[in-house]
Amino acid sequence: MDPYDGRVAVDVETSIEIERPRSVVAAYVSDPDNATRWYVNITSVEWKTPPPAVVGSRIAFVARFLGRQIAYTYEVRDVVANERFVMSTAEGPFPMETTYTWQDTQSGGTRMTLRNAGEPSGFGKMAAPVMSAAMRRANQKDLTRLKTILEADADHGATTG
Repeated sequence: MDPYDGRVAVDVETSIEIERPRSVVAAYVSDPDNATRWYVNITSVEWKTPPPAVVGSRIAFVARFLGRQIAYTYEVRDVVANERFVMSTAEGPFPMETTYTWQDTQSGGTRMTLRNAGEPSGFGKMAAPVMSAAMRRANQKDLTRLKTILEADADHGATTG
């Protein structure tokens, strides 16, 4: 059951096509140690449980968003290899769930979709439309950066991770 079924204040979904196999994209994205490389706003990642990321794993992130530093700990909720990776946090003023999904494209690449959904409290609830717009812009930048990293690795024959 999807706790964020369209009735939350913030529900942002963005996607991009990456000319890399789904297994490569999924492995890179579902490894939290790569988050600071492709997420512009994430400044640090700290494992609270031993890697790799499996259901129940806890990972602390520090990010900058809308001029503020935000610290939160995600718990991995669902992992379906090469299809879906879901993390959520109930902490702080903005409980949120982040979902990554991957699908094959006709060209042999991957369509990656990034969804953030949650229910901010207090002032955040009133600012939800502004937060959604800012999140959409940030997510699109992050996906573009991810595409650049993964496709450059393919061009240079490097492995990712």
